Amino acid sequence: MANETRLTNPEYVAEIIDLLNQDLTKEQLHELIIAYHASDIADALEELDSDKRKKVFDVVDDQQLSDIFAYLEDAEILIKEIDLETAAQILSEMDSDDAVDVLEDIEDDQIKDKIIEMMDTESSEDILLIQSYDEDTIGSMMTTNYIEINKNVSIKGAMKALIAQANDNDNVSTIYVSDENNKFYGAIDLKDLIIAREGTPLENIITNSYPTVYADDLISNLLEDLKDYSEDSYPVLDKDDHIIGIITATDLVEMVEVELGDDYAKLGGLTSEEDLTESTFESVRKRIPWLMILLILGLGISSVVGIFETVVQQIPLIIVFQSLILGMAGNVGTQSLAVTVRILMVENLTMKEKIQLIFKEVKIGLTNGFLLGSLAIVIVTAYIMLFKDKSFLFSVLIGLCVALALILTLVVASLVGTLIPITLHSNNIDPAVASGPLITTLNDLVAVIVYYGLSWLLIIEVFNMV
Repeated sequence: MANETRLTNPEYVAEIIDLLNQDLTKEQLHELIIAYHASDIADALEELDSDKRKKVFDVVDDQQLSDIFAYLEDAEILIKEIDLETAAQILSEMDSDDAVDVLEDIEDDQIKDKIIEMMDTESSEDILLIQSYDEDTIGSMMTTNYIEINKNVSIKGAMKALIAQANDNDNVSTIYVSDENNKFYGAIDLKDLIIAREGTPLENIITNSYPTVYADDLISNLLEDLKDYSEDSYPVLDKDDHIIGIITATDLVEMVEVELGDDYAKLGGLTSEEDLTESTFESVRKRIPWLMILLILGLGISSVVGIFETVVQQIPLIIVFQSLILGMAGNVGTQSLAVTVRILMVENLTMKEKIQLIFKEVKIGLTNGFLLGSLAIVIVTAYIMLFKDKSFLFSVLIGLCVALALILTLVVASLVGTLIPITLHSNNIDPAVASGPLITTLNDLVAVIVYYGLSWLLIIEVFNMV
């Protein structure tokens, strides 16, 4: 499928490029080049100039070109080098979902519309159907490459229907069955159909409880359930339960990649994933909303520091260790957030399991806090005594404030980094929107209050060391 992650052999790509640089006849080039995988040929085409690419176009047929185009990262460049009629023929030979991906690479809507008009009726209808669905729904990712038979045929009739449709549809490992009203009825494993005896009723090998999805379903809501079934494909139904396409295992992998990319972007405080070709304006538009929120929260932190202005004036040395505490709180909070979001994305947790996850992360934060706090009190005390020439008691008190602040803020950071995404998920809100920058800023606020509050309480109020 276009833009999908794939294995590539650089040696094969180099060999293909070398072939195209040789003075070979069309027959020789055709015989040699079709021995390579379409993915490697596609990679080679993207590294060649238009003259060398034309040599490939001249020696392979439309079916072979359609296989190659399915692996291109950006098909628009190559589309411009062939006539629209040829482009339409190539896309007609492709799976409908791959053809849609290629068309999405074409920026000129007029060229795109002309190509669709030139395609055969069935292919153009399939493409328009897929394009009619929003990009975040199952329908936008489905393919119309599947086998469908009626439940009332015999085993022999089912085999005939399979053979007749297999010429145009190569997703044959699962055969979908509809009833007399053309509504989805079940599915048959190809292996079961092959080994079934001729007199066996077709009903005996139909799985009626086969998992299905609806074209209007949101991809993000179904990924978890689809992964649990581990089928090679799933039928996509319309609102009347008619089969209109399927989602293959390859489509599912691509959906997971897209969702993970989107979640990663959200963890970074973006509304959606960016790419290299995106304009500066678009990138700014995606980033600025979170940055404005974080700016307001940052002003809140500054205001809190202002409240402790007298503490800073009397003990200016404590400012030195502020960034240490804030940095550790942010790191721990982001770790808990990442772990929690990953678990929520792949598992259906009960309330008991969510509580267990919260307590586990808090215990981890507490343990890390004690370990880091113990180390910090020794290092901070030694640093102040050696380099700031302060008394042992004063140095220990500063070190103790740092250690206690680390313990408390790491516990709170773990709690916030776990509790916020769980709360959002429980309310059917994407937990990834609890972005890293937001969690970090909230933890900074807590860390500032705890650190300066402890310094005021212990050093000024209790021990009166100023």
